[in-house]
Amino acid sequence: MKKILAVLLTICMLLSLTACGGSGSGSASGEKVIKIGVFEPSSGDSASGGKKEILGMQYANSQTPEVTLGGETYKIELVYGDNGSSTDKAPSAASSLVSAGVSVVLGSYGSGVSIAGGPKFQEAGIPAIGVTCTNPNVTAGNDYYFRICFLDNFQADVLANFAMDKFSAKTAYCLGETGNEYDQGLIAFFKQVFEAAGGKVIADSFPTGNSDFGSYLNKAKSEGADVIFTPVSIAYAVQIIKQAASLGITAPFLGSDTLDDNMVLEAIKGTDLKLYVSTFYQEGGSPEFDEGIKKFINSSSENLAANGGNDTISAVTAMGYDAYYVALEAMKKAGSGDKAAIMKALPDVTYTGACGSIAFDSEGDAIRDTAYIKTANTADGTWALETVQKGSSTAETEPST
Repeated sequence: MKKILAVLLTICMLLSLTACGGSGSGSASGEKVIKIGVFEPSSGDSASGGKKEILGMQYANSQTPEVTLGGETYKIELVYGDNGSSTDKAPSAASSLVSAGVSVVLGSYGSGVSIAGGPKFQEAGIPAIGVTCTNPNVTAGNDYYFRICFLDNFQADVLANFAMDKFSAKTAYCLGETGNEYDQGLIAFFKQVFEAAGGKVIADSFPTGNSDFGSYLNKAKSEGADVIFTPVSIAYAVQIIKQAASLGITAPFLGSDTLDDNMVLEAIKGTDLKLYVSTFYQEGGSPEFDEGIKKFINSSSENLAANGGNDTISAVTAMGYDAYYVALEAMKKAGSGDKAAIMKALPDVTYTGACGSIAFDSEGDAIRDTAYIKTANTADGTWALETVQKGSSTAETEPST
């Protein structure tokens, strides 16, 4: 579908470049500028992840602040739209980027805000490159949204199979936030795969703003759960982990990509809990990137604070870095900073970055078949690679009901 749209855009561009958007703007200093929108949460429950994703984009921009197109050099300017980790705030944040005249958008950390803001980009004809928004509905029905991450059906499939392979799990307890598309989508996919293999799933939801998870954790214990799957935001994950430690929970926790965060590591450090998370990158995967991003993080107190106070590399930072270069590759392929030209070029863009090879399928989703499973070292608060796991053929694009 996206490739069909790209053909139509070619016709549009030939008829009128002006009608389809400019190829760049000027700055006060006379430089030619192309604006990239950064659609991320800098506030709210997902701010920690959003700030780390932004760090990757900022580092990439510091390394490659310009792009040459048709013999002309353009400065790349990052324009920020804080979606506040909120589906209510996401549309206005998206509209602010449209008004700013961005040619392409990166983000967001968080599927719900990506789904909520996506129609604004579609209406404006601005392509968006999702970085770690894994819910299938981000790209479904929106020809202008692409993404470089794996999807939740794949991620849940990987984690369900890992639970059975690693722990011979027969009973899984799943806990997510009520109404959160990311949480609930992952739980539905996990349930589908786990039950298809003969397992039992007990699923509960907690209300937004909840801070007492004792009843849920005690239920998991009383039901004899072999694993506890909590695909929640960083803020909730920290609370759940701290309370689980005080309750003496012995069942291993499984977490989705959101739990790959140093705030989660800090919460679990010094406890007897076991935590395994699926993610996009493991430190050591690209030594050159690792060395550079650590220097960047430590180059200012602001960067260090955005990374949670230390230089542990989050997978979302590496993904943000790669997303920036995918946008530049689309510009180069298009030979233009025009939004319609970038949209036309994106379906055929390929790029090999810190997180591996990137290409898009017909829906604009990343072609990926591998996830990293990391475990928390509770002694020193670091991640250790447990395994690299592929999915099975059990997961579907839509969860069964």
